[in-house]
Amino acid sequence: QVQLVESGGGLVQPGGSLTLSCTVTGGAVDVYTIAWFHQAPGKAREGVAYSGVVGTYYDDSVKGRFTISKDKAKNAAYLQMINLRPEDTGVYFCAAEPRVFQGTTGMEARVYDDWGQGTQVTVSS
Repeated sequence: QVQLVESGGGLVQPGGSLTLSCTVTGGAVDVYTIAWFHQAPGKAREGVAYSGVVGTYYDDSVKGRFTISKDKAKNAAYLQMINLRPEDTGVYFCAAEPRVFQGTTGMEARVYDDWGQGTQVTVSS
């Protein structure tokens, strides 16, 4: 079991950028699949992207706008977000699992046991 702490959320105008961080303790980030999930107000948590040992996977809604990455030296993961839209508003969670996923399986919340507390992102003018 690892502990995850997200940071970097905030208020940004449409078209703006933010980078979210997920600090990992209790395990090495490079041996885990790390995922980012988005929970819009009143909606279920949905997968945005994940990064595992076999590569990365993105939801179609964020392709070309979001980039997930890991930093082994800092034992952290990141979600770089550009060209943000009002519909990107919500709480962003990082999750970790010491398994390899393929395709959309890694985008399902049910496969992850370890979660952070979330960070709020608000896209509004």
